[in-house]
Amino acid sequence: MAVEGIARFFRNSLRRRSVRRDEPQDVPPTESKVDAGRRPGDRSSFPYSAGQLFFEYLVVVSLKKNSGGNYEPKITYQFPKRENLLRGQREEEERLLQAIPLFCFPDGNEWAPLTEYTSETFSFVLTNVDGSRKIGYCRRLLPTGRGARLPEVYCIISCLGCFGLFSKILDEVEKRRQISAAVIYPFMQGLRESPFPAPGKTVTIKSFIPDSGTELLELTRPLDSRLEHVEFQALLQCLSPDKILQIFASAALERRIVFLAEDLSSLSKCIHAAAALLYPFTWAHTYIPVVPEQLLSTVCCPTPFMVGIQKRYLEEVLDQPMEEVLLVDLCEGKFLKLVGDEEEILPGKLQSEMLASLPTVSNNIKTSEEFNVRVSDTFVQFFVKTIGHYPAHIKWNRSGQGCFQERSFCKAPTSKTCRRFLKRFVKTQMFSLFIQEAERSRKCVEGYFQQKLNEYQEQKKLRRLS
Repeated sequence: MAVEGIARFFRNSLRRRSVRRDEPQDVPPTESKVDAGRRPGDRSSFPYSAGQLFFEYLVVVSLKKNSGGNYEPKITYQFPKRENLLRGQREEEERLLQAIPLFCFPDGNEWAPLTEYTSETFSFVLTNVDGSRKIGYCRRLLPTGRGARLPEVYCIISCLGCFGLFSKILDEVEKRRQISAAVIYPFMQGLRESPFPAPGKTVTIKSFIPDSGTELLELTRPLDSRLEHVEFQALLQCLSPDKILQIFASAALERRIVFLAEDLSSLSKCIHAAAALLYPFTWAHTYIPVVPEQLLSTVCCPTPFMVGIQKRYLEEVLDQPMEEVLLVDLCEGKFLKLVGDEEEILPGKLQSEMLASLPTVSNNIKTSEEFNVRVSDTFVQFFVKTIGHYPAHIKWNRSGQGCFQERSFCKAPTSKTCRRFLKRFVKTQMFSLFIQEAERSRKCVEGYFQQKLNEYQEQKKLRRLS
């Protein structure tokens, strides 16, 4: 498929249709429906269940010279090769495999053989037309050998979001690649035969390495699965807390946000972290952590997007006709372009509380998991205080169907700035999807957000009684 065809595919698949509560919805038969027993906000952009396969594919992407004398990324190995696919499945697989090389080498075709190269770990996300997402976990490395040679990418395609776990797997892939590519595939076969562990659980992979014998690799998932694809430290290392709040405010109103960074690792980590700040809501629009050079023009659309672009393409980005965009320079820790009202979106009192609550990289926090929880809870508390009264504004009929009362919900807070924020926030797609889930059933399994909501309500009762 030509680059134009791939670009057209992404324009069609990544621009997800905005759905309002009062519009009829066409749900394709293949699209998964929301579990009526789950609390709103507990769904994930990367759904999983224990026992799933770790990954769908491992592909090796190498640089090959084309007829014009330039290097072009090509898939040189795929494991496993799937056979006996239905026509629709085969077409989807072809689109996926044609897109992967662009994301493994998003920095164009200006490559030359190298003698030294520092390995890079990054990820990308591909969104299907039904909204389901696949993640590509990548390790770009220089294979062992004599003389100058070209880097190659080992890319694991999975529908499971767990960056830390897959980063550890890629460490093992790189270690084996330094011995021989042939040593990688038995390891990946053993991984594929192992069930994906439940949160907090461990799976052990046996693998044979020449001259070392059989090795045991333990892979443990974080207990808090909602944060396992996130590294907030990367975001706080690049940006000051007040700028992170402005990014959060822009994302909450579903605006267009472009992140710029030199290296792929920082870019993908920071954009994943920015999207995770929205919990219990989920970014539901165009989302491309690393935009390939050939697809730069596809992000200049009037609909919301959150994308990452390498800073070397800054001039091309500035030449694009983008209106009302927040352009974030992660290298310099500053904004290159703003809408102008970012500091006024969030209620002032809550902004001050969030700034006081956010940990800094220099804080004495022992683990990245603890740091992630501290950061996430800062933003969870914001939503607890601004939208936590939503259950009281859902009217239920005799059949158990809820109907959200938007007007009374927006008028309920005593704070004028909070009411102003809610009037804008209720118009977003992420809030519409959240409320659609809430309207389905009164009897829901209690998730993390609901636990925090209950704790806050209990604290308010105690304060009134004291």
